[in-house]
Amino acid sequence: MYQSKWRSITNHLILILGSLFMIAPVWIALVSSTHTREFLFQNGLQFWFGGHFLENYGAILFDSSATKGRVTALEMLFNSMVLGLGFAIGKVIISMMAAYAIVYFRFKLAVPLFWMIFATLLLPLEVRIVPSYEVVAKLGLLNTYTGLILPLIASATGTFFFRQFFRSVPDELLEAARLDGAGPLRFFIDILVPLSVTMIAAIFIIMFVVGWNQYLWPLLMTTDDQLYTIVIGIKQVYNSLYEGGQIPQFPKAFALTIMATIPPVLVVVIFQRMFVKGLVETEK
Repeated sequence: MYQSKWRSITNHLILILGSLFMIAPVWIALVSSTHTREFLFQNGLQFWFGGHFLENYGAILFDSSATKGRVTALEMLFNSMVLGLGFAIGKVIISMMAAYAIVYFRFKLAVPLFWMIFATLLLPLEVRIVPSYEVVAKLGLLNTYTGLILPLIASATGTFFFRQFFRSVPDELLEAARLDGAGPLRFFIDILVPLSVTMIAAIFIIMFVVGWNQYLWPLLMTTDDQLYTIVIGIKQVYNSLYEGGQIPQFPKAFALTIMATIPPVLVVVIFQRMFVKGLVETEK
């Protein structure tokens, strides 16, 4: 009894320490962003809130000079939202269609094609970024939302998870749909899509966070400040901290960092149950 009690205490202590280790940098950035740059320059990082929250966050949201460019943080947040949503929605749709074809359309090359798709996981974006850039440039899609989203919406990860889920769907549903006169499209829309809601949510969350955090691809595809994402904005602000011989704008840099973390955290928190349920369903 005592052994299990001490084990429980030890486990909770490890969880608390791990949580503090993860949360502490975010907390320091949050509270430090509410002070003036002169105060931070003299006293260093802070552990409690200051009195300049509205001033610092208002400047970074609505004043383009605070981000060292021609766009405000609000516009960069919008660009990141478009990229994240387009990235996630596109990957979900393409992955579902690919998995549906592989599982339910009986043709000889289904298995080899799946493993060819799966093998693309071994090729990171950096390996195929030059040919991808060349294709986008020839199509005239540089500095466009289409050029940012379209080349990246194919997903081997999403295809794998949807394939595993579709294979767990009972064959009796397919037979019942055929007896009811449902064709392939109706079976997909009326039966598979409703059954896949939790899986769709799980893949959507993963892909939204991946799309939101993209840095190299948007940096390469956009030369127009109006299309810069929040991640690029953070890099610009931190690069300019020590330029010009002035006191570094640490509070505004921290404020921009905090704002960049809020949307993906909210998505994960709101859809957490569906996310976990969607991932464990592939194991049934």
